[in-house]
This record gives sequence, C-alpha cells and structure tokens, in this order.
Amino acid sequence: MSWEENNRKSSTDNITLPVKEKLLADKPEHLIVRLEKDKIPFDNAWGFKVDTPEYKYNRGELYNLSVKRGTLNEEERYMINGHMIQTIFMLNNLPFPKHLRDVPLIAGSHHETMDGKGYPKRLCMSDQPLTARMMVIADIFEALTASDRPYKKAKSLNESIRILSFFKKDKHIDPDLFDLFLTSGVYLDYANKFLAPEQIDEVDINQYVSKL
Repeated sequence: MSWEENNRKSSTDNITLPVKEKLLADKPEHLIVRLEKDKIPFDNAWGFKVDTPEYKYNRGELYNLSVKRGTLNEEERYMINGHMIQTIFMLNNLPFPKHLRDVPLIAGSHHETMDGKGYPKRLCMSDQPLTARMMVIADIFEALTASDRPYKKAKSLNESIRILSFFKKDKHIDPDLFDLFLTSGVYLDYANKFLAPEQIDEVDINQYVSKL
C-alpha cells in the first residue's frame, strides 16, 4: 500500500484477528478528507454556486454501487466539473479584444442549463447570449459522438440526437436552438466531417423537432 493508504488504515480501530470480513463494505479508510484549500467559499468573488461534498473522495464499495444515475459518485462528479471553474479562471485572465469579451462566458457555461440548475454558477441560460446556449448543445453532442474517449464507446448519430432530446425535455438545453440544430442540418454536416461511417445512421428529426 502507499503511505497514504497505510496511514488511513492505521487510523482505524485495531481489530483482533481472526475476523469475519464482509465481501463489500464502506470503511473509514475509504474516506479521503477534503482540506480547506479544496473548498470553494460560498461567498466567492467568481459567483460560483457549487455544493462541495464533505469528502474529497469516497471509495466505499457499497456507496459507489449505490450510484443511481451514471457511473460517477458525488465526489468524482465534483472533481470532473472543476474543469469549468478552471476554464473560467484561465479565460478571465486573458486580454480578449472587445468583440471576444463573451468568450469566458461562452466557454465557461457549457454545463449550465436553461432552468438555472447547472454548474458552476447556476445561470439561467435563457438570459445568456445565443452563442453560450449554442455551446451547451455543441459540447453535449461532441461528447456523445466522440470516439477518442477511453471511458466510453462513441454513440451513433441517432442515439446522440435521441439523448439530446432528453436534455431538451429536461430543460437543460435551448429547445428552439435544438430545433434549429436539426432542421438546419448542422448535425449531419458535422457527422459527415468528423464521425466514423458506422456511426452515421438515419435520423428522423420529425420525432424531435417541436415545430417544422
């Protein structure tokens, strides 16, 4: 074991052997403490509104098997979502010319939602520039169809559009822009340029467009 693991293990109560060991369990050594430097203050200057998990990592076996949606637990999702915060930090420190002043907002709000329940500022995207709302759709679509991610298999065009329609239903993306995304044929132009031929299956946009 690493010295950190050994230190966590030694901090638990001594157990007299022999002992019965459960096949799966949540143990004290599975909990990795979150230091103060890893916490975002509620009244931070950037306007971030994030719920910081108590622990930095929780490797409890039962805890991780109890994840209801997706494959990430709360601590892992918080860590991954940090890339948007770092994006905002970096871009706001660059001297963009006036016509590019919305770049930090556009790039930093790609996980925000139309109903203001997104991350990291809980912005109501219906109040944000069209370009920022477009980025949300583009980011999700690219992530679904990408074939260079080691943690997932690239989805087909039809499956990706179907998943995006769920985001629309759940008020995560702009419904009018999603309709435009389909009726303009942009999704197919992108697919023909960047997707593998076996990913490009037939999409019936009539199933997803609100109004033609």
